[in-house]
Amino acid sequence: MSVADSGAVEHPLAAAYYADNARQHRVVVTENVPLATDTYRLRFDCSELARSIVPGQFLMIRVPGSDDPLLGRPFALYDTVIDDNGDPTGVDVVYLVVGKLTGALAQLKSGEELEIWGPLGNGFSALPVEHLVMVAGGIGQTPFLALGRQFLGSRKYGQPEQAAATSQSVTLCYGVRRKDLLAGESDFRACGIDLRISSDDGSVGYHGLVTDVLVQTLDEKPADRCRIVCCGPEPMMEAVAKIALDRNVPCEVSLETPMACGIGICFSCVVKTKQSDGDWDYKRTCVDGPVFPAEKIVW
Repeated sequence: MSVADSGAVEHPLAAAYYADNARQHRVVVTENVPLATDTYRLRFDCSELARSIVPGQFLMIRVPGSDDPLLGRPFALYDTVIDDNGDPTGVDVVYLVVGKLTGALAQLKSGEELEIWGPLGNGFSALPVEHLVMVAGGIGQTPFLALGRQFLGSRKYGQPEQAAATSQSVTLCYGVRRKDLLAGESDFRACGIDLRISSDDGSVGYHGLVTDVLVQTLDEKPADRCRIVCCGPEPMMEAVAKIALDRNVPCEVSLETPMACGIGICFSCVVKTKQSDGDWDYKRTCVDGPVFPAEKIVW
């Protein structure tokens, strides 16, 4: 019996989302296509993972036979792949080439194999809200295609399927440094997400910070009809959390804390969180998150 099953919620190793349901798979790559500069969408067949994973969860990926790097790296669910009958058969992840593993991934061809471990983490809250506002910076847009589809009612996730999480409207405020780094624009628009882009250099969308776009978006509807979810660089998420707090809008953040094991063993991904007694404690992003209420984070 795992610690999570024991009911010892105060135990220092207790976590609501232990990796008990994760499975290791050897999968075959079916697509590895560019979306933007140094940004790719990787697709592989794995019906078991596709049926069980939910928006906001992640998986660990490793290249078989390679020991550099030795450990896998975490990648958020971008979306699941479904067949003509609507059954999930595969998984998409989107990645930016920044290091050895992502550099190796960019060289993969269809038919080559990967080792994966998942699903991992807790995922986003599946509570209905009139207007879901998603805020992304850099490569932080990757969890939001599946989440947007879920809240617009066009796709269900998980096994058993998560309860309906519906919205009248879903907006993605997406900030990039420059136009050539904008990844997945057509995917978001095609599923009905209201996409609002900003760029640091003004080469696409609003010239300025994505938080400015967020404020403009929130001005359109009363605060009690909105919820914010956010993923991206920590300074951006901290700014979004402050805006949400000032406006009394519920906000969740998906942290991009570097991970080594992904299953709570190594404690390399800890983050400071506020406790109910006013003190703080460390939580592991991989098993207690990666999604946290923004007001709980000690920025």
